[in-house]
Amino acid sequence: MTVAAVQSSTSSSTAVSGSSAAEISDRFLKLLVTQLKNQDPLNPMDNAEITSQMAQLSTVEGINKMNDSIASLTTQYRATQALQGASLIGRQVLAEGAQLDLGSAGAAGGVDLATKADKVAVAVLNGDGKVVRSLDLGSLDAGLSRFAWDGLDASGNRMAQGTYRFEVTATAAGNNVDATPYSLAQVQSVSMDSTGLNVELSVLGSLSLDKIKQIF
Repeated sequence: MTVAAVQSSTSSSTAVSGSSAAEISDRFLKLLVTQLKNQDPLNPMDNAEITSQMAQLSTVEGINKMNDSIASLTTQYRATQALQGASLIGRQVLAEGAQLDLGSAGAAGGVDLATKADKVAVAVLNGDGKVVRSLDLGSLDAGLSRFAWDGLDASGNRMAQGTYRFEVTATAAGNNVDATPYSLAQVQSVSMDSTGLNVELSVLGSLSLDKIKQIF
């Protein structure tokens, strides 16, 4: 078996076992020395072949060093992301969701429109799914717009504080416009997993960081 063939096998197993570049170099040099000692004197190894095998080793070492660098950068990025996430604790954010947290001062939410709409309405629903208030937002441009609910029902009665749900309908020239609801929530904690940073939000629960639209 040639050094190149053994090296190829070693490279494949290295990717699985996580062997270092130094270990690969040591194995290669031992194999090369052994092959040189046992070569046929009448048919010695070609200089070009040795050079080629050394170049292959250099490539493998380069890939291992690059992998180590990427792993280091990933670790640093995750640490930085965790620190940034920690600074969100206690902050108010607009995150993807359809919940309204009604307090003494009312409640607020957001609507993200795919395109401009000439009619946008928000229906506030209680825990039984009954509409207690309809809010006419009129015409809105594409993108995120915020709205507020004063906590009163359709008859002007003050509703009990707590969590409500809302639905959005948006149209342009009679055609439906895609509308994504956003809830105002408070960041209670942050955590890291294999997919990245997650935030624990009041009324919404755990969401990935990319679900947050605005931070206040």
